[in-house]
Amino acid sequence: MRRFVRENSLGLVFGVLFALALIGQAFAGHAAFNQQQVADGLPPISFGRYVTSSDFGVDVAENWQSEYLQFFLFIVLTVWLLQKGSPESKSLDEAGTESDKDQMVGVHAPDGAPAWARAAGWRRWLLSNSLGLVMGAIFLLSWLAQSVAGVSAYNERQLSQLQDPVSWPQYLTEPEFWNRTLQNWQSELLAVFSMAVLAIYLRQRGSPESKPVGAMHSSTGVEG
Repeated sequence: MRRFVRENSLGLVFGVLFALALIGQAFAGHAAFNQQQVADGLPPISFGRYVTSSDFGVDVAENWQSEYLQFFLFIVLTVWLLQKGSPESKSLDEAGTESDKDQMVGVHAPDGAPAWARAAGWRRWLLSNSLGLVMGAIFLLSWLAQSVAGVSAYNERQLSQLQDPVSWPQYLTEPEFWNRTLQNWQSELLAVFSMAVLAIYLRQRGSPESKPVGAMHSSTGVEG
C-alpha cells in the first residue's frame, strides 16, 4: 500500500484536491445561489437540487472545457512549435512527429512496448495520436455540456423575468455564452504562455517542469 501511494502520489494528490475543490464549489455555489434567490424574492433551494441544476452544471462544464482545450492545444502544438530556452518545448532540431526510431515504434519497439506500437496502419496511428484525440474529445463534450446546461440556466432566468426563452442554436450566439467561454479560454492560454516563457529564466529545483538550476537560459527541451 505504501509503495502504491508513493508511486502514484502525484495522481492521488491531484485527484483529492480536485474532489475537495469540486465539493467546495458546490457548497459555495449553493450559498451564493440562495442569496440571489432571497434577493429576488424567491425561496431558497436544497443542496441536492442545486448540484443537479443547470446553474451548477454550466459552472462546472465551462471550467472543464477550458482546461481540456489548454491541454489539447499544448499537446498538439508542441509537436511542431518551439520555444527557445523553454523546458516546455522540444529541442530546436526536433520539430515534427519524429522518426520511428525516435518514437520506438514498428521494428524499433522495445520489449514491453504497447502491442499497437509494433502494429502498422490505423492501430499505430491511433495509439500515436490517442492522447491528443482523447483530450480534444473531452474538450468538445465538455463544451457541448456547457452549452446545454447554459441554455437551460439562461432560459430559467428569461422566464423568471417574463421574457421569451431561446433555442439552443440561438443561445450559441448569445453574448453570455461567449463571455463564459472566452473568459475561461483567455485565462488558460495565459497560463500556458506564462509557463512556457517564464521557465526560460526561472527555476524550480527538482521539478520536471523546470530546467536544472545551473542550465543556461538558452537550453531548450532540458528538464531537471
